[in-house]
Amino acid sequence: MAGLIRINDDVFEEFISEKQIRERIKELADVINTDYAGRIPIFIGVLNGSFIFLSDLIREISVDCEIDFFKLSSYGDAKISSGQVRLLKDLNCEVAGRDIIVVEDIVDSGLSIAFTKKIIEKESPKSIKFISLLLKKGIPKIDFTIDYVGFEIPPDFVIGYGLDYAQKVRNLKSIYKLTRQGTIRPE
Repeated sequence: MAGLIRINDDVFEEFISEKQIRERIKELADVINTDYAGRIPIFIGVLNGSFIFLSDLIREISVDCEIDFFKLSSYGDAKISSGQVRLLKDLNCEVAGRDIIVVEDIVDSGLSIAFTKKIIEKESPKSIKFISLLLKKGIPKIDFTIDYVGFEIPPDFVIGYGLDYAQKVRNLKSIYKLTRQGTIRPE
């Protein structure tokens, strides 16, 4: 059946198409270009998941900008967050006095983005805003706003377009959601 993929015993169906993603990224970039006209923000991608989204977003950005990356871990190979966030790669840029835009693939529990915010705020940026391709509706436990949201989604497990399943399938061009869970788990 078209639009379905199987990984182990789990079945996923296409949820957000490549075309929908591209159109929404263009819309988000247009807003950011307006909001940051005459400024030079630093886009900080949260690895690994955000790299595809950031890559496509940055190609639509017309204002001068810089790019850097954090690498965090909160999931491992599981489908749900471990509840603990670890910093695996720190920034290489100077944050103090700069406009920062943190780029996430998905805001799920909110733990990773809250951890990132705390680290960046210690460096005294001029401003900090957040963009996420996906926001799980009603799930994140955060006390701040995600300024730019691609798509609000239900609390389903999703993969593709940077989102992984045990570090695999990030290269899918669309986003797929779990529709039938099997008995085999990723190792």
